[in-house]
Amino acid sequence: MELSVRAAAAACGERIAVVFEGQTLTYRELAERVARSWAALQARGVKPGSLVAISASNRPETLVALLALIEAGVPFVPVHPRWTEREVQVLLNDAQPAFYLRDADLGESGSAMSAHWPDPPSDDAPLAIIYTSGTTGTPKGAVLQRSAFIASAAGSAQNLGWQDADRWLLCLPLCHIGGLSIVTRCLIARRALILLARYDAQAVLASILRDQATLLSVVPTMLRGLLAADEAGILQELRAVLSGGAATPLTLVEQAVAHGVNVLTTYGLTEACSQVTVQPWCLGPLVRRGSGSPLPGVELSIRDEKDAALPAGAVGRICVRGQTVMRGYLHRPPLLGGWFDTGDLGELDSEGMLHVHARRSDLIVTGGENVYPAEVEQVLEAMPGVARALVFGVPDSTWGQAVAAALVASSGSIDDAALGSWVRTQLATFKRPRLFCQVDAIPELPSGKPDRRQAVRDFTPRLRALQKSQAADRG
Repeated sequence: MELSVRAAAAACGERIAVVFEGQTLTYRELAERVARSWAALQARGVKPGSLVAISASNRPETLVALLALIEAGVPFVPVHPRWTEREVQVLLNDAQPAFYLRDADLGESGSAMSAHWPDPPSDDAPLAIIYTSGTTGTPKGAVLQRSAFIASAAGSAQNLGWQDADRWLLCLPLCHIGGLSIVTRCLIARRALILLARYDAQAVLASILRDQATLLSVVPTMLRGLLAADEAGILQELRAVLSGGAATPLTLVEQAVAHGVNVLTTYGLTEACSQVTVQPWCLGPLVRRGSGSPLPGVELSIRDEKDAALPAGAVGRICVRGQTVMRGYLHRPPLLGGWFDTGDLGELDSEGMLHVHARRSDLIVTGGENVYPAEVEQVLEAMPGVARALVFGVPDSTWGQAVAAALVASSGSIDDAALGSWVRTQLATFKRPRLFCQVDAIPELPSGKPDRRQAVRDFTPRLRALQKSQAADRG
């Protein structure tokens, strides 16, 4: 399996490679654009051995630049285009890239004839370093080697299969492992990638018809919005919709199947190069519980606190190993091929299907985006007038979870307008608390650590009442 645009162009140059806003590129045309992009990057001084940070918005110019880096064996760090300057700087300070390419820096100004390609990179070489925060709020770069993307693509292909007419519609962000892995799957399979600039339910439905999409990956929030907007039954045209990035409620699966949608729920994480488990593909819509079984080449184990394997039906820590698992975090000790503890809780049933009970203990998943409370708390507590902050998720019918915060003032009252202005300059939109309440004290565990579960029990009723009051005022 070759992860190469030039190899794809040589094998099937006239096959459609990319579709964007109704315009198409063949693999031959894509390879020419990739060569021009690599020539332009070389002129900037980029070379094998460099580490490149790149603003990864869903644009053809970005896709071409990413493919040029993959072709040349230059590892890159995708930067979320919605991050604030502060958030970007935290990443840059840790990764220490040789180059940071913003949207304005990406283009194909070089000549394809002047592109000097290095020797093909080893499959063991890093392809991307994708940052994901831990419960401490400190971002960590998961180092994913080329072989991890190849193994992930192979496992996905064994489950879904590839049909000649397949086109995978990408509305997930390129900066996420979910979006990037779709790019590499399509490249390896020599199939078409349909790129959308951003998720919009009507735009997705229009693209399915116009661009003849057959596969689609979404997070549950997107799936819910698509079902609400799909009055014409367009989603039935897809042979599979993969739903992941957060737990997909069974009621949503039932709604999708009743709508005629062949939805496959998945479980994955950045550190394992996207998918770990997925429900097996079948010809027609079928309601199934759980998140499927491990991809071929991936092992899954449920373990207790003493690291002992648990039997089927027992709930414990979800651990994974295999070729798709990262080599380790950047600037930290490498993994040595053993089990990687995801920090999530779940069980395997008697048929080997995974059932996820909880994501990481402190993680908030809102609209498919991961929000780590510790990072948001650090920002809130840096604001003048805030003595303490506790951030937690509350159930939300639209986003899965909403980010909420309980705040202790250093004196007097915390000004809502000033607080809103502060978080807008410090946090990406999806990380900003939607609900706030001022409290006298933060509940604590006997150890002195914040008790988030108690906070949810104590403060959610107040936050809900405030939410209703605000809605009434707007109405």
